Amino acid sequence: MTRLTLIGLLAVPWLLLAGLVSADAVLDLQNKGRPSIDAQIAKSATCTKDKLKVRREWGDISASEKKAYIAAMLCVMQKPSKLDPVQFPGAKSRYEDFVVVHMNQTLTIHGTGNFLSWHRYYTWAFERALQQECGYTGTQPYWDWGRWAQDPEKSPIFDGSDTSLSGNGEKIEHRASGIAPAGNGGGCVKTGPFKNITIHLGPVAPSTDPPPPRNPRPDGYGSNPRCLRRDISNQLSSRYARTENIARLITSTATIGAFQDTMQAAGGFITNTTTVTMGVHAAGHFTIAGDPGGDFYTSPNDPAFWAHHAMIDRVWTVWQSQDLAGRLQVIAGGTSMMPVGFGSSPSRLQSLDDVVDLGVAADRVYRIRDLVSVVDGPFCYVYE
Repeated sequence: MTRLTLIGLLAVPWLLLAGLVSADAVLDLQNKGRPSIDAQIAKSATCTKDKLKVRREWGDISASEKKAYIAAMLCVMQKPSKLDPVQFPGAKSRYEDFVVVHMNQTLTIHGTGNFLSWHRYYTWAFERALQQECGYTGTQPYWDWGRWAQDPEKSPIFDGSDTSLSGNGEKIEHRASGIAPAGNGGGCVKTGPFKNITIHLGPVAPSTDPPPPRNPRPDGYGSNPRCLRRDISNQLSSRYARTENIARLITSTATIGAFQDTMQAAGGFITNTTTVTMGVHAAGHFTIAGDPGGDFYTSPNDPAFWAHHAMIDRVWTVWQSQDLAGRLQVIAGGTSMMPVGFGSSPSRLQSLDDVVDLGVAADRVYRIRDLVSVVDGPFCYVYE
């Protein structure tokens, strides 16, 4: 055997490893854009390297880190609400304060110019509550949909172990809902750390079968105790939330309007006769489905909401980093889900000077322009 042949053989494992690494097109895009974010950190007045935090995928954090995050979330669920119990009788805990904030603003934070910035601040504010109110020292993990797209039930996020965000609901007879096909569960969650939590708020606009019991109040703020239900399957994730779908979203949308509209598309699912388009935002939510996950007002009441929206934020961050100078101070859309100029009270175009006010969920109000960078304004974190 010649020396050249030996070198070639030794190189094969490294070439294979390189191929495996580069198979994650989203990670490649993240790495491509990271120097731009590092340059932004270097000139930031508020985010320095010694303050920088790192958010990682659920499958990449240790068992002890997972348990610490779970313990902090359960702690927030045990702390009393800060809301008026007469106005919001269904808000029994500090955790449910966050759900109320989302319910109260649902129609002005989806399909709007502040969708991405609002949810970035909202997810960060929840992370801060875990840290400041329950002693959590980690960061908000994210759920990489593409990594587990073929079998989300067996992922470390939903496998029902004590280091998961609990598993699927019990399998019951049920039908497809308006957006999601019938999955492998549909009933109460009986495994994992959140199997015994009680949902009080909602429903408001449920999309699940069988429908949850009606709330005693039409606005959904009444107390309506019931179990957490899920209907997880791969029917949406394996079609709409693969790594290739995520990478295509990032690379094929040059404007913020096209990016967020493609991300939020929620036309339905594939049937025998029809093929429709669904964005990764809806695909993630309705991969979980159930109650309250299938209700876009009350979806934060499912503990997996936060990992899902951390991934939404990661994808936006990666998209921004491909042209940071041109993609930071840009938004598109109106101030409500109603189209601009539609109806008697038309939405106006959203402005970077409009504020994001999370009420009881956060102690400060910020302008949208202060929330468009993960390393400026209140933020100082990156994704790895």
